[in-house]
Amino acid sequence: LLRADGRISVRKLAEQVNVSRANAYARIERLTSSGVITGYHATIDPHRYGYTVSAYLAVKLRQRSWREFTERLADMPEVEHAAMVSGGYDGLLLVRTTDSDALRDVVLDRLQAMPEVMATHTMFILDELRPKPS
Repeated sequence: LLRADGRISVRKLAEQVNVSRANAYARIERLTSSGVITGYHATIDPHRYGYTVSAYLAVKLRQRSWREFTERLADMPEVEHAAMVSGGYDGLLLVRTTDSDALRDVVLDRLQAMPEVMATHTMFILDELRPKPS
């Protein structure tokens, strides 16, 4: 459904769901104005951008400190995604850095220095399956 420029082809979308282009445009507009579609973004290949080391970091936090913790994460561009999870850890972070030294600095100097963080567990990502445009 994506065009060469990365934007969605409303014509192809309309054909696929068997509606007119005008109807497809109207539905997209309704979904956008109602907040179902919250935006559009570019998908970047982190390796080509220079972020060659990726890891999941499981983080154990002090009780009731999730909000403060995530506010601090806003200042860390290396954190691509953060989720509160159940189980032995409280949070799971997807971190991308330029090299292993930079990852070490993120974990030891920045994350573990936060007062909310009690423990971390780092899992290097060896390979990723990325969704391909349809």
